[in-house]
Amino acid sequence: MIARIIAWSARNLLLVLFGTGFAAAAGIYALAHLPLDAIPDLSDTQVIVYTEYPGQAPQVIEDQVTYPLTTAMLTVPKSKVVRGFSFFGVSFVYVIFEDGTDIYWARSRVLEFLNGATSRLPAGVTPTMGPDATGVGWVYQYAIMSRELNLADTRAIQDWNLKFALAKAEGVAEVASVGGFVKQYNVVLDPLRMRDLGITMQKMRDAIRASNADVGGRTVELSEFEYVIRGKGYLKSINDLGNVVLKTNNGTPVLLRDVARVELGPDERRGITELNGEGEVASGIVLQRFGANALDVIENVKKRFKEIASSLPKSVEIVPVYDRSNLINAAIATLKHTLLEESVVVALVCILFLLHVRSALVAILMLPVGVLMAFGAMKLLGLGSNIMSLGGIAIAIGAMVDAAIVMIENAHKHLERADPGKSRVEVLIEAASEVGPALFFSLLIITVSFMPIFTLESQEGRLFSPLAFTKTFAMAAAAILSVTLVPALMIIFVRGRIIPEHKNPINRFLIWVYRPVITVVMRAKTLVVLLAVAVLAASVWPARQLGTEFMPSLNEGTLMYMPTTLPGISVTKAGELLQMQDRIIRSFPEVASVYGKAGRAATATDPAPSEMFETIINLKPKEEWRPGLTVDGLIAEMDKALQFPGVSNAWTMPIKARIDMLSTGIRTPIGVKVIGTDLVEIDRLAKQIEQVLKAVPGTSSAYAERGIGGYYLDVTPDREALARYGIMIQDVQDVIGTALGGQTVTTTVEGRQRFTVNMRYPRDLRDSPQAIANDVLVPMPGGGAVPLGEVARITLARGPTSIRTENGQLATYIYVDIRDRDLGGYVADAQRAVQASIQFPPGYYVMWSGQYEYLERATARLKIVVPVTLLIIFLLLYLNFRSITETMIVMLSLPFALVGGLWLMWWLGFNLSVAVVVGFIALAGVAAETGVVMLIYLNQALTAIQARRDIEGRLLTRNDLYDAIMEGAVERVRPKMMTVVAIMAGLLPIMWSTGTGSEIMQRIAVPMIGGMISSTLLTLIVIPAIYAIVKGYRLPQAGLISAEEIVPVTR
Repeated sequence: MIARIIAWSARNLLLVLFGTGFAAAAGIYALAHLPLDAIPDLSDTQVIVYTEYPGQAPQVIEDQVTYPLTTAMLTVPKSKVVRGFSFFGVSFVYVIFEDGTDIYWARSRVLEFLNGATSRLPAGVTPTMGPDATGVGWVYQYAIMSRELNLADTRAIQDWNLKFALAKAEGVAEVASVGGFVKQYNVVLDPLRMRDLGITMQKMRDAIRASNADVGGRTVELSEFEYVIRGKGYLKSINDLGNVVLKTNNGTPVLLRDVARVELGPDERRGITELNGEGEVASGIVLQRFGANALDVIENVKKRFKEIASSLPKSVEIVPVYDRSNLINAAIATLKHTLLEESVVVALVCILFLLHVRSALVAILMLPVGVLMAFGAMKLLGLGSNIMSLGGIAIAIGAMVDAAIVMIENAHKHLERADPGKSRVEVLIEAASEVGPALFFSLLIITVSFMPIFTLESQEGRLFSPLAFTKTFAMAAAAILSVTLVPALMIIFVRGRIIPEHKNPINRFLIWVYRPVITVVMRAKTLVVLLAVAVLAASVWPARQLGTEFMPSLNEGTLMYMPTTLPGISVTKAGELLQMQDRIIRSFPEVASVYGKAGRAATATDPAPSEMFETIINLKPKEEWRPGLTVDGLIAEMDKALQFPGVSNAWTMPIKARIDMLSTGIRTPIGVKVIGTDLVEIDRLAKQIEQVLKAVPGTSSAYAERGIGGYYLDVTPDREALARYGIMIQDVQDVIGTALGGQTVTTTVEGRQRFTVNMRYPRDLRDSPQAIANDVLVPMPGGGAVPLGEVARITLARGPTSIRTENGQLATYIYVDIRDRDLGGYVADAQRAVQASIQFPPGYYVMWSGQYEYLERATARLKIVVPVTLLIIFLLLYLNFRSITETMIVMLSLPFALVGGLWLMWWLGFNLSVAVVVGFIALAGVAAETGVVMLIYLNQALTAIQARRDIEGRLLTRNDLYDAIMEGAVERVRPKMMTVVAIMAGLLPIMWSTGTGSEIMQRIAVPMIGGMISSTLLTLIVIPAIYAIVKGYRLPQAGLISAEEIVPVTR
């Protein structure tokens, strides 16, 4: 069938070229419209439920909000993890779904279950769903700078101007604010004056709310015109608020300013930002909508900035502090450059080996068409262009031209031997049909060999699936073109004077080197096979020396410093520490800018406690760095300079940090989750594990969250005392919530801006337990008031600053950063140390998470799928050869291909990772192909000699077999070396690339390059030896031949 397709294509040039042109045009269109990003979106499908309960402690939030919501979400269809976070005044519930779940289906299911759970929450508490953004949605961040405006003014510009303007940009899911001061009207109560005038807090709340409203009175007709009636009563200033009437005493009004001080002040802050160590700034974060083109979103945001620039105060400057487009453009540029280099190198290989430019054009023209067809398939399946999808094409380029190379070389050989009167077209069709079916199967094998990648799950699956898809598309396109376009182009270009193979200097050199080697191999076949087995056994040593890791770090060009300090730190102290850290980082000459954040932004996608800092470090171009300094070296220097008491350092990169935090909750390479039923016991176990891990070799830092590290001022009502005064618990709680905590009474409407009105006691009456006990008054039902200390016990205590849960169970995390150790080896040592040192009570256990969790999952899956894939390759080989013996000979090339890959990885100091395994899987296909090509020529030569001996009426002898091996191996060494050199030439540009994304692609290319070297030696040396042993087993005995006796059947 394949031969018939080849013949049809060669005889129908116009139709083939028209179809090819259409496919290429579709590919060009797809290439121009593919969404661009740096890496695939690795985040899980997740829905965030965000709930505010202002002023409430984490334990209250957990008991009354988070726990009811998490337990309700456990039964949401397709949910695999429900993670809860309870902080001061706010609850986060993350519902993580199974792979492949549509995000909008997931959101609708969560909303359905949320409607049922809302009734279990306190009155007035309303949960909301977070934006339809993903873990990598933070694509752009900016700071608002002004020398004339204060932090309250710049934050107001962000909240009421920029936020809404940017939210309308296409592809934006949310614009979040952080830093600066949110303006608030503060009503500072005078409890003594209130008592003297008989005014309660409830009376003040009601009066303020009643004094802040606009109403409509329908319409009235005046002078034939209709006038709309409106009552204007919004509070618009401090003076308006101070003049609110509370009551009348003997005709004299009592105003709010008579019993309280009204002033402007900042709202409570849970997040601050700082730039370059120069002081606090107000900032904004742009979140990309799910499925949007990141580069387009960023460009749309920048356009919106330009459009609204004239509406901002002249002193305001918008400073980008994180711009994902820089990474995207750098990553795509690296891969485009690599693809161009590969194409040029492969073209040169074709020209040098064939010494016929027009023939080389067949392979050179076929290559871009195959690549464009792969882009077209990407567009059809909705895949984006990123370093992984382009990387799949990059590692396929060398193998894509293999079929064309072998066909062209075979055509040259046939034209050399053809009878003078025979049609050139028929000779070319015969040459292509002779090797075409086997080559088609070999390309199919390369395609199928990548099937295990499609079975990977979760983050590793999302990372490598685009690479697997594009490599599969590229090889499938190459397989199709090898039996359609290549024969057609051969008819067009393979003509004119063709240099005979024996006159090609490269071929003469290869035969000169290879002939004596095969002569020795034929004399010591068994010894050669035994030596090959010994070499294979020796590769066990470098394999045992290799460490393991999930993935090499992708250099995003931007660092993220994520230290954690002790819980309970005040916002003021956090700001001082943040500025000090940023100033130190900015002092390094390699740093372009530093943007730090402490606490969380006003978005559901940022569940960060106040003690967690996130500092984005934008680096200068590598040319401006100190000579010889690497990223790891720079991090080490910074880490040494940033040693503060009570601060645990962690280093990562922005995209990676977001993905890790939202998928596993762990922001470091390794995390330990302590699960149990009691926070105090969990906290004790976590601290013990922290100390054990610090002693494990390779630990850079280990930090256990201090679940009980917060500071509390507990007010415990005395029920007996309350009964004596006739006061209910709710009266005391009302005083605590309003007088001490501050209560939002109403919201002012000032044009497009909205500000809250807050009511509370003055600071000097609530800044110590004694003041609270003596000066805070609880109203009695019959009038008058009693000091809070008379009806409640006021004590200082320790308690949780945040509470985490995993599927409804309490959890505490231990963050572990490592240095100079491989991931798998370190975790093995750490697990043994923890098991030997820690005794867990019943109901308590640990889970090892972070990148280690991904590594374990990927390893388990590949152990099953790789053997299945090898079986499929075996079946395809058998369908091609119809011989178990020959199939087994080719399959032997696979283990020998591992040898070079393992030794080269050991020499370069690479760890075994999922990327490396992907490289070995890709190697299996191309290694099988080289074996197929060798057997094609060995079988052709043996068949030709068999035919001659049948005509002569003689039996085939071992001498004939050796002649066939010399013909098929030595005299046809050029096509084999061309395929190998083309593949390796296509991989070398990946190997020497240094741009963004090269870290991952190198891990794929290295085992392929090393494996191709060992596989080629096997193909050229060991396969002929095995072939001679297997095929010569039943042939008549013959003496060993000498080099002088070996004469090729044809020249």
